Amino acid sequence: MKKIILIFLFNLLIFTNSYAKHQYEEYSFDAFWKYEIKGSNNYYKFRSDLIEDKDVKKELKNKKKTRLASYLLFEDNKIKIDEHDLPFYIKSNKGLLPSHSMGKSLVSYVTGYAICEGYINNINVKLDDWSTVKGTLYEGQKLIDLLNMTAGDQKFIGERNFNSDNKIKDLKFFNVNVFPIIEVMESDTLQNTKKSSPIYNYNALATNTIMNYTIFKVGDDYQKLLNKVFKEDAKIKNSVFFSKTIRKSHSDKEKGEYGRYSFYADRYDYLRIAKSIMDHWNNDTCVGKYLKTIYEKRVNKSKRSYDGDRSGQFDVAMYTKKYGGQFHFDIIGLSKRKILGMSGFGGQNIIIDFEKERIIVVNSRDRHYNWKKIVLKKLKQK
Repeated sequence: MKKIILIFLFNLLIFTNSYAKHQYEEYSFDAFWKYEIKGSNNYYKFRSDLIEDKDVKKELKNKKKTRLASYLLFEDNKIKIDEHDLPFYIKSNKGLLPSHSMGKSLVSYVTGYAICEGYINNINVKLDDWSTVKGTLYEGQKLIDLLNMTAGDQKFIGERNFNSDNKIKDLKFFNVNVFPIIEVMESDTLQNTKKSSPIYNYNALATNTIMNYTIFKVGDDYQKLLNKVFKEDAKIKNSVFFSKTIRKSHSDKEKGEYGRYSFYADRYDYLRIAKSIMDHWNNDTCVGKYLKTIYEKRVNKSKRSYDGDRSGQFDVAMYTKKYGGQFHFDIIGLSKRKILGMSGFGGQNIIIDFEKERIIVVNSRDRHYNWKKIVLKKLKQK
């Protein structure tokens, strides 16, 4: 009961601080149970050929304003820029950095593996065999529509109408990232609902629905699948984690549909994961074909403006015109290039340029660094 009260107060704090001058920084690693994927003894070892970049150094030196914490640039199969100044609470927690909504993309990545391993037939399957979503607008939906955030749920949740990705209509303090998916789906707000027109509507519930559908389909092999993705293929060095929602009882600690997309890893393991994504794409593996398929099926965001957030700040989510399979595509001015973007609250970014074989990983405490100078400018380089 104490834990539930703590989480309620924690989320209340998030809601009341989300629009302060600096975005509220959620670091909830110790507030939830977790899926842990332990590091590999055969972890990928990076080579480095470091250069000094004045722009990155300036942003990091001015961290009180920019809130930049870590920056990595990988190209020519080497780390070329490696700068960081991590806050104490992250250093003291083994360097674990929150992904925030970059975790949405990693949920999709795991889903691609689930398809390739035969647990899910393809991206066009309908969610008609899963009792959890029965009676809701998600029942019978195609997986690809959830992956593309076009499930027709904009009347009930999402940034399109509610200026939030995790709050549900009429449920003021009900954060879909905290409560089990079954409780969300059984709420009066979602029961007996029908989907609306399939327009892009960015929201957390679509992602958590995908994650928990994958947990349902994979069953007892879910930990094995996570190990395959991160330990065996990405060759992470240290443990990484997906958070869980509140459990209904202590007896179902290991099993159950308690997935939430919140993900934690250290700075180099984020780069290892990004490199595995790039390798799959460029080697045309089954997972690579999954990534290429969701790229081909990407949808228009149809935003009114691409001029940044309300404070005039940018990241890859705000400077891309299309969205596919929980990833951001078509960077303005670079739409002819196949570049994949992941974006998280507070300015977390992972960007993979498949053609240039270039990866940029940014971790920050807020989105006040000069994204166009230290990210977009680097992507435009030949």
